[in-house]
Amino acid sequence: MAEGTATAAGAGPDVNTAGNPTEVAMAYLQDEKTEADIANLNLGELDITTDEFILDEVDIHIQANLEDDLVKEALKTGVDLRQYSKQVEAELQRIEQASIKDYIKESQNIALLHNQITACDSILERMEGMLSGFQSDLSSISSEIQTLQQQSVSMNVRLKNRQAVRSHLSQLVDELVVPGAMISTILDSPVTEQEFLEQLHELNTKINFAKELSFRETLACSDIQDIVDRLKLKAVSKIREFILQKIYSFRKPMTNYQIPQNTLLKYRFFYQFLLANERTVAKEIRDEYVDTMSKIYYSYFKSYSGRLLKVQYEEVADKDDLMGVEDTAKKGFFSKPSLKSRNTIFTLGQRGAILSPAELEGPILVPHTAQRGDSRYPYETLFRSQHYALLDNGCREYLFLSDFFMVAGNSALDLFNSIMGKTLSMFLKSMSTYVSDCYDSIAVFLCIHIILRFRAITAKRNIPALDKYWEAVLELLWPRFELILEMNISSIRNTDPQKLGVLDTRPHYITRRYAEFSSAIVSINQTFPNERTNALLGQLQIEVENFVLKMAAEFPSRRDQLIFLINNYDMMLSVLMERAADDSKEVEGFQQLLLARTQEFIEEILSPPFGGMIAFVKEAEALMEKGQLDRLKNDEARITQLVRGFSSTWKQSVEAMSQDVMRSFTNFKNGTSIIQGALTQLIQYYHGFHKVLNQPTFRSLAVRSELINLHHLMVEVKKHKPNF
Repeated sequence: MAEGTATAAGAGPDVNTAGNPTEVAMAYLQDEKTEADIANLNLGELDITTDEFILDEVDIHIQANLEDDLVKEALKTGVDLRQYSKQVEAELQRIEQASIKDYIKESQNIALLHNQITACDSILERMEGMLSGFQSDLSSISSEIQTLQQQSVSMNVRLKNRQAVRSHLSQLVDELVVPGAMISTILDSPVTEQEFLEQLHELNTKINFAKELSFRETLACSDIQDIVDRLKLKAVSKIREFILQKIYSFRKPMTNYQIPQNTLLKYRFFYQFLLANERTVAKEIRDEYVDTMSKIYYSYFKSYSGRLLKVQYEEVADKDDLMGVEDTAKKGFFSKPSLKSRNTIFTLGQRGAILSPAELEGPILVPHTAQRGDSRYPYETLFRSQHYALLDNGCREYLFLSDFFMVAGNSALDLFNSIMGKTLSMFLKSMSTYVSDCYDSIAVFLCIHIILRFRAITAKRNIPALDKYWEAVLELLWPRFELILEMNISSIRNTDPQKLGVLDTRPHYITRRYAEFSSAIVSINQTFPNERTNALLGQLQIEVENFVLKMAAEFPSRRDQLIFLINNYDMMLSVLMERAADDSKEVEGFQQLLLARTQEFIEEILSPPFGGMIAFVKEAEALMEKGQLDRLKNDEARITQLVRGFSSTWKQSVEAMSQDVMRSFTNFKNGTSIIQGALTQLIQYYHGFHKVLNQPTFRSLAVRSELINLHHLMVEVKKHKPNF
């Protein structure tokens, strides 16, 4: 009832002007009646006869009404609907009257409720106003927050910009400001102090920064330009004085210039500072250094080379000291008093040790020490000492120039040549003079290989400064070596055997010279092979072989010729195998020659005592191959003589042959080998003799029983083999 009243009050007329509760209640009732009339009016206006009425909808409404409980009850009891309608209407009027009475009865409460609702509306209206104010305030606050946020972002950007500007300005100011410590250090401190070097770095930075700002036309640059320039001039003056003083100290006698060089390397930034800020002074220092060091190196190496020549062997080869020159008393160089010096011309001996790593990079010779000890050295030893000093000093100088003067590539090479060029020219001139009158081919060849090894050392150290010099030296030495070798070849080719004195089957001195020389060149040439050298050695070998054959032809008997050939081939082969590889062309060539002549000599020495048997065996074997052995059937007397002759004389013949061989050959080992070969060949011939006599043609011969048992012969022959 209260809810319906409240709804009526909310939907009814303005009750603010109604003060009597009864009037208020009647007003509400009037409103309800009016609503009922409107509803009845609306139902009355419904025209069910019109064509627009939709029958389907009527059916739906009827069906819905039939579902009503009251309608169901009325239809069930069979009540008259009109009567029932009036009854319902009366019931409604009764209920209406009762409802009005209830309204009137509760009018006080309704009026109170109305006032409360009105008060609530007023409160709610005020609250709505307050909330609207709050909403308006919140909107305003949100707008202010957005404004503050935008201001904050803007202020943050400005702050960052100011910080960035401050950083750049701070750096700019720091770079521009010249502190008092820098001024006092540059002006007053010695250049050798670490503090001066540090402040010099700072000054160089400020100078570069000032240059950069001047390009940008920065006005602040003019504020410090004057003081920076004055500090630069002071620093340049002090550095110039210091470096020139060090350079002048090189000129003092007995000065180890490497010490001031090392000092300059500690202060290499000084030259870098001069090069960047005062090129005129930098050029002055560089020119002064080049002039000073050029004179120092030239003076040192000129003096050292001159003193080295004083400890060279006094006796040196000349143009007559060639391989094919006869060894007679008239030739003083090759006479017995000069035997030691002569051997050094064609014999390597201990001279090859100069190429060993220990000797090659060993300490250089000290001439005055050698003079006090009365020591003398071959030219290649002096050459090694001189050029190792050059290599050592040249490498160190090139590294110093590259480091201190900050040069590389062609610039470094040009600077190096401006210092060492005069010295290198002196070396080449001196060497050219020596080479033009040198006939010691082993010395020249050793010098060539010394240079080849020194060139490899500089390449390993990555120092290209001396490459052109090495090439120039080789261009001097190679042609001279080839010329001397060709002169020796010609001397052997033109040798007249009849002018070489008394004939002797022992090894000839010319072949010994060749053997020593060839083995020396082959052993040296193994490390850095040279085809031109190999070709010349091949020519020399051919000429020596021809010479040996010409000398052998001077002997009247073939036996002496073979002894001479075998002795010379064996000697040359022995000397070559001491130094050359076993598979070298020279060794293989002489091995074949020695083997061929040895086989021929064995046949030669077997022929006198056993020639008849050997001839019979060869003849019989030839006929056996043709199937004509019967042609010897009538040679019984010959065979008997051969069998009995061998049995009675073979021991004496073998003994005499062995003694003769050992007397004929200077190499006992070679002589033993020849005897063994001869006895082996003898047994083979006697075995062939047995084989022939065992043929059907000769089986009936009674003399076969007198043949020596082959095994017994072998045992007896072994007793005659000499052991050395």
